[in-house]
Amino acid sequence: MENPSIVLYRAGDAKLQDTPVPEIVDPHDVLVRIAFVGVCGSDVHFYRHGGISRMVDPAVGITMGHEASGVISAVGASVTRVSIGDRVAIEPGQPCRYCRPCKSGTYHLCKNMRFAADPGPPVTQGTLSKYYRIAEDFVYKVPESMSLEETVLVEPTSVAVHAVKLGDVRPGETVVVMGSGTIGLLVASVAKQFGAHRVVLVDILARKLEFARGFLECETFVSDKEHTAEQNAAALLEAIGLDEVDTVIECSGAPSSIETGIYVLRGGGKYVQTGMGRPKMEFPMTVMSEKELLVRGCFRYSSGDYELAVSMISKGLIDVKPLISSTSEFEDATVAWEKTARGEGIKNLIRGVQD
Repeated sequence: MENPSIVLYRAGDAKLQDTPVPEIVDPHDVLVRIAFVGVCGSDVHFYRHGGISRMVDPAVGITMGHEASGVISAVGASVTRVSIGDRVAIEPGQPCRYCRPCKSGTYHLCKNMRFAADPGPPVTQGTLSKYYRIAEDFVYKVPESMSLEETVLVEPTSVAVHAVKLGDVRPGETVVVMGSGTIGLLVASVAKQFGAHRVVLVDILARKLEFARGFLECETFVSDKEHTAEQNAAALLEAIGLDEVDTVIECSGAPSSIETGIYVLRGGGKYVQTGMGRPKMEFPMTVMSEKELLVRGCFRYSSGDYELAVSMISKGLIDVKPLISSTSEFEDATVAWEKTARGEGIKNLIRGVQD
């Protein structure tokens, strides 16, 4: 095979097959030989349900994967930022560059964004292949001291950087992070680097918080599924000895978690919704209004987020190595997806095609 790829056709139907090697069509394109691909919750949802808001066309299929690292194998005639042989993190989306969001610096909100492994229309192929083509300004060189396994974690770390920026986390603040999955752990890590005095991770699973305490040496709180959001909020505040907190960054998408986050905030506090949950749900609107909360949505990453994520990981300010739980061979990609679906480990990786 010239370009082995893992192609999903419908729920539960993924195949290893050959696809055309992407050609460099723009002088600023680069071709990346993929080294590792990370498994995200969205990959699991696609594999189990055939899509999220848009379903995979079974007549076409889609190459999966969007968290990836690799090595530059070819460059267009006008490429100056990277060279063949450079080790890179990949930002897996290309905006149109011409619309209002793009021109104003919020390119991640571009309505014509071509994000990896998007069923479209139009279909945009993902990174789970031997070769992947992207524009040179959406790859980021990493130093030799940073492994290509660690480099995969630049993508979720960039989400965390974006969320913490939106929360305007400042030195001395108390930050509550709802949800201790990969994004929650990384949000807590980034918040500490931004100067948060106290970071509290909240989850319904004690075993996940046990890992969080060892990883971050932070405070944790087990939310009770049998309690109301108000009861959990009161118990959380009592446990940490505070009447209120400055910032909440929600990373689970669970309705009860969202409500609890609103209730624990101080007047004028800041709330960032990072977790993706149900399209519609009840929300404590009156409490939000009475407290005059600053409520922000959070979507992927934007200008400067990838650079900061690379810097934090490469300088050792955030150690992502403990988050890597397993590495599956390329042809066993579905094994990695199933591990994640069962809640095994934190971040499961898939090794790139081996010669």
